Formats: sequence, C-alpha cells, structure tokens
Amino acid sequence: MKTKITEMFGIEHPIIQGGMHYVGFAELAAAVSNAGGLGIITGLTQRTPELLANEIRRCREMTDKPFGVNLTFLPSLSTPDYPGYIKAIIDGGVKAVETAGNNPQKWLPAMHEAGIKVIHKCTSVRHSLKAESIGCDAVSVDGFECGGHPGEDDIPNFILLPRAADELKIPFVASGGMADGRSLVAALALGAEGMNMGTRFIATQEAPVHENVKQAIVAASELDTRLVMRSLRNTERVLRNGAVDRLIAKEKELGANLKFEDIMAEVAGVYPKIMLEGTMEAGAWSCGMVAGLIHDVPTCKQLIDRIMAEADAIIRQRLAGFL
Repeated sequence: MKTKITEMFGIEHPIIQGGMHYVGFAELAAAVSNAGGLGIITGLTQRTPELLANEIRRCREMTDKPFGVNLTFLPSLSTPDYPGYIKAIIDGGVKAVETAGNNPQKWLPAMHEAGIKVIHKCTSVRHSLKAESIGCDAVSVDGFECGGHPGEDDIPNFILLPRAADELKIPFVASGGMADGRSLVAALALGAEGMNMGTRFIATQEAPVHENVKQAIVAASELDTRLVMRSLRNTERVLRNGAVDRLIAKEKELGANLKFEDIMAEVAGVYPKIMLEGTMEAGAWSCGMVAGLIHDVPTCKQLIDRIMAEADAIIRQRLAGFL
C-alpha cells in the first residue's frame, strides 16, 4: 500500500509505532521496521544522549530498514539535554523523528538540515495547523480515545480526523483507537495517510515489557481506562488499577486544591516498576480504549501482515461489493 506517509518515511506499510515510555526500546522498534512499518525508539526513556546513541546503534544492528526516534519536549525542573539528544539522533543517521509535547520549532532547522523528516503529535486541529506552519513534515492526530495524553478538548477521531483533513496541507496519520485492518481503512477513509499504534504494539511478543503488562491489556475491555489529572490540565488516559483508584479518590477529595505533589506516589517514576518488573499496582500507566480490541499477543510481523491483509480484503471485497 502506497500513501504519502509510506513515501515520506520509506516504509512498506502506512503503520507507525508510537513512542512509549519504557516500551520503545530497540527490540520493538526493529521488529516493527522489519515487518514493514516505522519503529520508534523512545528518546527520553534513555536517560542520557550517550545511552540514546547506544540504543540507536543496537537498533541498527537489528534492522536495515528505516526507524525513528520519539523526542518529547516537556517543561521540567531539570530540562533534558535536548541538544545532546538531537546530536545523537543526527549522528546515528536516523531520518525520522516523532516529536511531542511542547513546540519543537527551535529544533527543526538542525533536523531538517540533516535530512530528518519530523512528525509532530497533536491532539487538536489548531495544534496540527501550528505544527504545519512551523515546518513539521507531517502530524500524528491523536483522538480522545488514545492512551497517554489526549489533550483537553475531548474530540474523538470520527470528528477530529476529517476536521484535520479539511484544514491540513501536510499528511497526517491517525492515532488513538487504532488496532487492526478496520482501523487502517477507516483512518484512510477519514483523510489520514496511515495510522499510529501505541497500546496495540505493547501487546506483541517483541515488546520488551513484562508479560503481566501484555496480559493486562488482553484482559481489559474498552471500559477499563480512566482519565486522570484533568484538574491539572495534564489529562492522561490510563488503565484502571488500585493506584488509579487511589489517585481518582484524591482528585475528588481535593478538587481544585489538588497539586501534583499530592499524587506523586501514583504517577512519578512508576514506569520501570510496571513495564520492566510487572508490578501492576505500582502506579498509573498509559493505555488506550483500544484495549477492548486486543485479544492476543502476536509477533509484530504477524500483527502487521494481518492488518494489511484485513485492510486489503475490506477495500477490495466488502467496500467494492457495495458499488
């Protein structure tokens, strides 16, 4: 399947693996890229630029296909060494970067000079248009269904994607609720040039996370996620567990007086405990509503091949049969 996204990133299938904290290691990125999609290493999971450079080298040893790096720009008490991370990306010969969080404008010239294509994650049309105006090559449009941070507008993809298609000149992919061939065909029909999957790729054999995490996703339904940190305007969709229930109770109790410090035990530094050790009650972790569509743990190749076969059958048989 050829789309503007496959041509932009030099990939076989219009499927991107989103950057995910303590999930996007070289093993997963290489497996996705080897299967014809665009694998993504999560930059800030690597604590230093030197560690990211090493992760890029590891990925290069596992695949000769294109892969990318996610770099999230967030306000922080101790700002990451962004110049160092970008140098590691450039020196590593990476040609695709998924940016997220704050405006990446100041970093675009260096990346473009190195021949890097930049796709920025956005949760609204206005942010997508801003990304286009500053020179991003593409955007990932994240609907309200998505795991992680869906923004504050609460617009699901059935509305958000065609709105983006009406306004944008640069290509975009659909993110949030994407799991199978139906997702891909629907995204294309609504104006996207491909899809970005996060939660679905956690539940794959190559994802270097604890088996407890994968089985929690398989066991979950579409009813099992919760929105937290709304009053802090840092809304995050997470899988419900004991820690999330405690967090929500604190939010209800403190209301407008809630501060981040009140919920640090449930959200700060929990990802290594959950993703690597499988301590599922350690804290809140990002998961999309799409968990309700995930029923197995295939290899990345099995998953992507199945998605493309389903999409082909839907387009050639089911949809063509209506004409």
